Parts: sequence; structure tokens; C-alpha cells
Amino acid sequence: MPQLYELTACELSQKLDRREVSSLEITEAVLVRIAQVEPKVGAFLTLTPDVARNQAIEADKRIAAGKRIGPLDGIPISIKDNMCTKGIRTTCASKILDNFIPPYDGTAVIRMRDAGTVTLGKTNMDEFAMGSSTENSAYGPSKNPWDVNRVPGGSSGGSASTVAAGEAIAALGSDTGGSIRQPAAFCGIVGLKPTYGLVSRYGLVAYASSLDQIGPLTHTVEDSALLLNVIAGHDPMDSTSLKVEKKDYTQACRDEVKGLRIGVPKEFFGEGVDKNVSSLVHKAINQLCDKGAIAEECSLPSIDYCLAAYYIIAPAEASSNLARFDGVKYGHRTKELAGHIGLMEKTRDEGFGAEVKQRIMIGTYALSAGYYDAYYKRAQQVRTLIRRDFDTAFEKYDVLITPTSPTVAFKVGEKTDDPLAMKLSDICTLPVNMAGIPGMSLPCGFHDGMPVGLQILAKPFGEETIFRAAYAYEQSNPWRYARAVL
Repeated sequence: MPQLYELTACELSQKLDRREVSSLEITEAVLVRIAQVEPKVGAFLTLTPDVARNQAIEADKRIAAGKRIGPLDGIPISIKDNMCTKGIRTTCASKILDNFIPPYDGTAVIRMRDAGTVTLGKTNMDEFAMGSSTENSAYGPSKNPWDVNRVPGGSSGGSASTVAAGEAIAALGSDTGGSIRQPAAFCGIVGLKPTYGLVSRYGLVAYASSLDQIGPLTHTVEDSALLLNVIAGHDPMDSTSLKVEKKDYTQACRDEVKGLRIGVPKEFFGEGVDKNVSSLVHKAINQLCDKGAIAEECSLPSIDYCLAAYYIIAPAEASSNLARFDGVKYGHRTKELAGHIGLMEKTRDEGFGAEVKQRIMIGTYALSAGYYDAYYKRAQQVRTLIRRDFDTAFEKYDVLITPTSPTVAFKVGEKTDDPLAMKLSDICTLPVNMAGIPGMSLPCGFHDGMPVGLQILAKPFGEETIFRAAYAYEQSNPWRYARAVL
């Protein structure tokens, strides 16, 4: 008999509807689980048990009165610590925001709260979302629940860990170059990066504004659809938020893929991709074909230039976005005052970690006079080529399927001294952000005792097609029932 913390949001929602369990009982079960395993996992930066209990009590009152808001009412979740939460510390895992308490909630946070969810706390991450392992956190790394000697991925490693470890039923993360999908793959759960502009970024502390997107981390595809139903939609507070028709993504979760056209881009299966990972992804594609889908190899030639272009564009935008952290209005301020310039320099030196400093310097250089055209402008031109490659592919295919990560989760400390190897762990996910298209990672098996992720991509606002393909695959396999043992 599974424990409450092991159940999915859909399963718990049904139990709440049938009055078999209360939201407070679910919340207490999860809080007990957190107390048991958090010392091993290190997924949270801030826990809010009192907030969670009060919200659960309110949810139970609504349920008792027959006024349940929706399927997520009373479900405990965690929130990545780069989303503003009114009255709750928001650090971005950086010393420069160590004691920052926002005066407002981000839009995604508001929408989840208005849906009745229970907030357990804020999760660990790579500092300012810059990293692929959660080892860049100023507060220490999170661990992978499947093997605490390995990383959970990044930058949303804490959010992914909470779901995989039973410390939350679902979580919100953000994805700038794979920061939802790669941790989902490493931790054996489902992670969705929506189309750029589908989910409001208001209240998300910016890393690279043209790449960042908020999305859900869950145990199952249907749970992912439930969360996207809540957070998707236009927001006038975000100038990049798009006016699109409101949809019920759970309607796309049906076991029917007959005639679905699948493209298999050969560039995602080349050098650096573990043969065991490739084998499991191809096996998954074959299973979809057994259900009536049609797959064939295709090519996205510009993908080979994506990594270089991304690591010009993202640091350039970070250089601009992080200029606001100067020790004047909020956040850390050095005690060694030496005039305005000295204050700013010393504050930033004390507050930012090594990875953040490196990316700020790279970005500043790429944007500087005499180098802008050679680096930033050219990288944006490459980005256009990448987008065109995807557009061409989606004229022929409904979805593209690739590995999410070239390997399974690596060991803590294994790549910290090799920044190139660390960045190469995102080669399968970066192109999705560069093109602004949606992508989902879901489990497709295990290698070396660790989960392997399958990535499904679709054209802009093609989330329904992704849910259709992912749900059909998920129904034919046992991975959605797999739980880490801690």
C-alpha cells in the first residue's frame, strides 16, 4: 500500500473528492517525510510548515462546504527559490539575496495559490539558475533521491528532488536551457518547459529573459497537465506573455497516437550521448510506433552551433539582468563602504558565486563596444537558424523525440572542475529554449540504477501534442510507479 506522499496529484485529488483523506492529513504525511529524508537530500532552502498547515486547513473547509476550487485544491507543492513569494524568503540560492523577502507574489505563485495548493517551501537551485547540477548553490548542493552520491540536475534540482523523494506532490521550476527537463530526467519524473510566453514570468527573478520559462515538475504526465492548466495564460504584468486560448491540457492525455508523425533528429544521438541512453530512447520510439505512430530520422543541422551561441546570449542577458544587484535598494550590502563604486564592487564580489561572476563577465564582454557584432549579434543570427530548422522539421513531423540528457545523473563533484563537461550535459535541452518551443522530459527506463529521460518536442503552443504522445508512452510502461528509496 503506497504512502500518501508517494501518490500522484490526480490520485490524491480523487481521494479528497471522495473524502477518504483530508488535505491536512496529506500535508502532515509530506511534512513527516521531509523531516525523515531532507537531511539526506537537501532539497529545501526555506520550509514553511505553518503556512502549509494553515492552507491545508482552509482547503479542508472548502471541501467540507462543497466548494472545492479544482483538482489541485489541497495538494502540497514546492516552489523554486527564484520565484517571488510575498513574506517568504527568496534567495535564488545566492548570498546576495540571503535575507530578501519579496513584498509581492509572482504570477505563477498567485495562480497556484488561487488553485488551492499548499505551499511547503522554497527549493534549492544553482545560483540564479546558472548551472546543471545544483552544485552552484551558495547553500550547498542538493542530492539525487535515487542515489545521494549523485546530483539531481540543475538548475531546478531542488524542485525535482522534492518530487522524486516524496517531499512534495508536485513542484514549480524554471527552465532557461534545460533547468526543468534535465533534473526531471536525472530524478525520474516528468518535467515540462512550456512555449515561451505561455506562462507569465512576472515575479521570476530573471537570468536570461528571452530564454526563461516557468513550468511544472510532477510524477506523471496528467499531473503536469493539471499544473499547466493553472499557470498558463496571458498576464498583463509580463510584456512577453502571449494572448492565447485557454485550454484544458488534461483532455490531450489520451492513449491514442495512431498516425502521429515522429522525427528523430540524428544530431541528438551523436558523440557524447551514452549508447545506453540512446538505446532506451529508441526503444521508447519503437513502442510508440507499435501503437501506430510513424517515426523516421531527420536532421537539424544548426544544432551543432547551439551550445556556443547559447553561452553568449544567456550570459549577455544575465549581465544586464544582474546589474540591479548593487547593494543599494535590497539584498546584501557590504560593510566595507568605500564610496558608491566601491560599495557596488565589494557587494557584488561578496554576494555572487564563482559561476555567476564568470557568466556576468562573459556577457559583459560579449556586449561591449567592438565585440557586440562579433559575438552577440552573430549568436542571435545562429539562434534564427536554429528556429528555422525546427520550423522546417515541424512542417513534416508532429513531434521530435530525443534524449533529455546525454547521460544519467553524474556523481557530486565529478564535473565541478571541468566547466565544459558540465555545460555539455545540457546539449539536448538548450536548443528548445533557443527556439522558444515546448519540451517535456519523462522517464523511459533505467541505466546503472539511475533514471533515463526521454524528451518530446513540438511546435510553439503544441503542448497538447506533447501530452498526447507522452501520455500514450507512459501508459505502456511502469516508470510512473517507480519511487526512489531513501
